Amino acid sequence: MTASDSSREARGLTGDELLALPAVIDLDTSNRALMIGRSTGYGLAKQGQYPVKVLRLGNAYRVVTADLLKLLGLDRHRDDGDQTDGGTERHSLAA
Repeated sequence: MTASDSSREARGLTGDELLALPAVIDLDTSNRALMIGRSTGYGLAKQGQYPVKVLRLGNAYRVVTADLLKLLGLDRHRDDGDQTDGGTERHSLAA
């Protein structure tokens, strides 16, 4: 049964894992988030038909995580503009 657990992990990412991603990710990680295969993902990127904008940097493809999260209906900053202590603490790290 561990094989099914490991294959499930390789196929997708949880909401918490998605929200913890860095600002830019590689295409393989984006493919996992969208639950599409490697060949399909790279084929779509090469044809300019990937579901979100793909950046080509040399030989590498990169995806802006914010675009991916938006497509998936997730939002990192749900309380932007909220003046509660939670919002202040979040932004105090950048100051």
